[in-house]
Amino acid sequence: MSACYAELQVTTYFSFLRGASSPIELFGQAKALGIDALGVCDRHSLAGMVQAHVAAKQVGLRLVVGCRLDPADFPPVLVYPTDRDAYGRLCRLLSMGKARAGKGGCHLLWEDLVAWGDGLIVVMIPETADEACALHLRRLKEVFADRAYLALTLRRRPNDQMRLHELAGLAHQARVPVVVTNDVLFHTYDRRILQDVVTCIRHSTTIDEAGFVRERHADRYFKPPQEMSRLFSRYPEAVARTIDIVDRCRFSLDDLAYQYPDEVSVPGQTPQQALEALTWIGAERTYPEGIPGDVRKILRHELTLIGRMNYAPYFLTVNSIVRYARSQDILCQGRGSAANSAVCYVLGITAIDPARNSLLFERFISEERGEPPDIDVDFEHARREQVIQWVYEHYGRDRAALTAVVIRYRAKGALRDVGKVMGLPEDLIRTLSGQIHAGGTVWVMMP
Repeated sequence: MSACYAELQVTTYFSFLRGASSPIELFGQAKALGIDALGVCDRHSLAGMVQAHVAAKQVGLRLVVGCRLDPADFPPVLVYPTDRDAYGRLCRLLSMGKARAGKGGCHLLWEDLVAWGDGLIVVMIPETADEACALHLRRLKEVFADRAYLALTLRRRPNDQMRLHELAGLAHQARVPVVVTNDVLFHTYDRRILQDVVTCIRHSTTIDEAGFVRERHADRYFKPPQEMSRLFSRYPEAVARTIDIVDRCRFSLDDLAYQYPDEVSVPGQTPQQALEALTWIGAERTYPEGIPGDVRKILRHELTLIGRMNYAPYFLTVNSIVRYARSQDILCQGRGSAANSAVCYVLGITAIDPARNSLLFERFISEERGEPPDIDVDFEHARREQVIQWVYEHYGRDRAALTAVVIRYRAKGALRDVGKVMGLPEDLIRTLSGQIHAGGTVWVMMP
C-alpha cells in the first residue's frame, strides 16, 4: 500500500532570495514523486498563487493556498484559508502588516492573527521545545481550537529526534495535533547551490564568508511519501494528517470572480443608470447636430453588454478620473483596446470616433472571454502625481492604492549579484557585464 502524503510547507521563488524553484518546477517534481498535494506558503506573500494555480492544473495536482507569517511576538506560523471568506481575511491581514512596515516589510502581531484568523488553519513552526513554546501552544489552542496544529520538521542538527519527541509531547499536553512538513525551498537536490547564492545575495555576503547564514542542511527538497513515512516512522498520524488538512482547505482561486466596488454616483441611481445618463449626455455633446443612427445603435449595444457584465462602476471610475484631469487642463488620453468603445469615446476617455471608424467592441469586452475591461489612460508626466493624489483624496486612502509588480532578474543584474557572491573583483564584474547585450548571455570559465 503506497503512503499518502501532502507537502504543506513549500516556498517558491516568489519568496524573493529565499526560494530557488518556480511553481511549475515544484509541482512537476511533486507529481513525479507521487505527492498528493502541495501547500504553497511564501513568506508574507500570495504573489505566487496565480502561477501555482496554473501549474497545479497543468500537472494535475492539488494546490493548497497558504502563507507563512512571522509575527513579531509569536513564533512563525503557516496559515491556510479554508474558504473564500477566510482568503479575503488573509489578504486583509497581509495588507495591514505591509502598510505598517513600509516597503519590503510586514509587521504583524499575535492579536492581528486572532482578529483576522477566522476560517484559517494555523500551523505553528517551533524551533525548540521549551516553556515559551508550551505557552504559545496553549494560546494557539485557546483561539483556534480544532484549526490549530504544530509542525514537526527535521532540522538535521544534533538531537533532532529528541527535539521532535519533546515537541510532540508538548503538543499532546496542549491537545494540539502535530503535522509533518519538509520545509521545501527547492524542488531537487542540485538546486541547493542556487539557493546558497540567493541567500548570500540577501545577506550581502560572499559564499566564502556566508557561514551559518546558509541553510544548515542540504535536503530542503521534495522526498517521496514513502521516504517521509520512513523519516517520521514514530509519527505516522502526523504524516497522515497532511491529507486531513488538504481535505479541510477547499478554497481555490477558481472561487474568485470579478468584483468591482460601486462607484460614487448620483443618489437614487444604480451605476448602470448613471453610466447610461452620462453616455447619452456625452453623445449629444459630441454630436451637436444629432447622434448618427449607427452610433446610437453601437452605444445601445455596448451599454447592454456593460450592464449584463456589471461593468458600469468601472467605467464610472475611469470617467471620474479623466473628468478631473480635463477640468485641471491635465493632458490625458485613453489607449489600447478601449479605443474600440463608442461609450469611451463619447465620455471623452478615448479619441476614436465610431462615426468615422469601424470599431470592434468585442476586442475590448467579450462575453465569451469573461474578462473584466482594461482601460489604459496616459497622463502627462509632469502632473501625473496630481492625479494620483486626487484619487487618494476622492476615494480615500483605504480604498485606493498603487499596484506593485513582481520583477525578475535580467542577465546583467544577475551577473553582478552572483559575481559579488563569488568574490569576483568589481572591475571583472563590470567587464563581464559589458559583454551582455539585450538579453544575451556570456560564458565564463571558472577555475
